[in-house]
Amino acid sequence: MNQSLLDALQYYGAAAATIAALIVSLNLGERRTGWAFVIFVTSSIALIAWGFLQPDSAGIGWQNVALLCINLIGVYSHLIRKKPAAKEKGGS
Repeated sequence: MNQSLLDALQYYGAAAATIAALIVSLNLGERRTGWAFVIFVTSSIALIAWGFLQPDSAGIGWQNVALLCINLIGVYSHLIRKKPAAKEKGGS
């Protein structure tokens, strides 16, 4: 496998995960957190590819398979799922 491609996958995965974690930690709202999970998804995909293509790095690949599932749940819960309407407060 081309070493330049492997390096690009590794460093993109690390940088994207760092940026996504920063966005989530800033608590900028539902949509921005959802888009941070989209970035996490791309990071996981890059690190899955890197982990299984790079010799002796399958552990990172498997870890990112699990993280990809978690990140897809984050995308669903922040960007796709419809929130139930809030109950109105009121007295009788």
